[in-house]
Amino acid sequence: MHGTVDGFSYGLVTPLVAYLMACLGGALGLRCTSRSLLVSRTWRPGWLALGSAAIGSGIWTMHFIAMMGFTVREAPIHYDKPLTYASLAVAVVMVGVGIFIVGYKGARGAALFTGGTITGLGIATMHYLGMAGMHLNGTFQYNTLLVAASVVIAMAAATAALWAAGQVRGVLWSVGAGLVMGLAVTGMHYTGMAALSVRLHGTAAPAAGESPAALLAPMLIGPLAFLCLAAAVVIFDPLLVLGRPAPPRVEPRPGVPAHRSVPPRPARRRALRPRRDREPGPGRARIAQRR
Repeated sequence: MHGTVDGFSYGLVTPLVAYLMACLGGALGLRCTSRSLLVSRTWRPGWLALGSAAIGSGIWTMHFIAMMGFTVREAPIHYDKPLTYASLAVAVVMVGVGIFIVGYKGARGAALFTGGTITGLGIATMHYLGMAGMHLNGTFQYNTLLVAASVVIAMAAATAALWAAGQVRGVLWSVGAGLVMGLAVTGMHYTGMAALSVRLHGTAAPAAGESPAALLAPMLIGPLAFLCLAAAVVIFDPLLVLGRPAPPRVEPRPGVPAHRSVPPRPARRRALRPRRDREPGPGRARIAQRR
């Protein structure tokens, strides 16, 4: 017996909120990636780690907000808590690997392709691991072609987002990259959900695990609090707002102005040699005697 799957039980509310959460996490994470390209290697790992955690938290929160609208009419759904939070850890780690590659090797060539591929695979792995944490009185079945299409969408859009983040051209580029990243996550999610079908069991044995309501509070409070903290760090960093390196700091010294203007050195002209007088000839001697 096939179950009746409904992924929009709350209408367009859950897809829109989920997309906004994916865009928020993606924009913050990619902006931190851009920031890491403007600092020394000492501070770069910290910014890349913050960006990885922001993107991972954003896509994980997006997934489970979207899953609030997912129901199977003939069977209640429960969640396995360890697998649910393991999907968050996998998302942060795999996205972090891709971002660190781009952060140290640059957003071009093989480094961009490798980083975007790993980041996209991290998004897809988070999705299907989260789906594996769902329990109901039945089994999930997937369409192989649609699953492959969802993974390709995630990899392609993640690569485009990392390329845009590596341009370091101001806030608008990071916002655009965040929109692309949000499109990658939501497009991959709903393509993967379109590949899903549910085959129910004949018995009515209750499924084990946590209910969606029990996971709602930690799902929203924890990652959202972290995203707010990351947003505060991004907003109050002037270098991120300007999108360009800060001018070098000039230490004040007594008797020396802060900005000393050095006039340009004039071009040295070659000194003209004095013209030697020729030896007076016979004609010139006669003229001199007449004078």
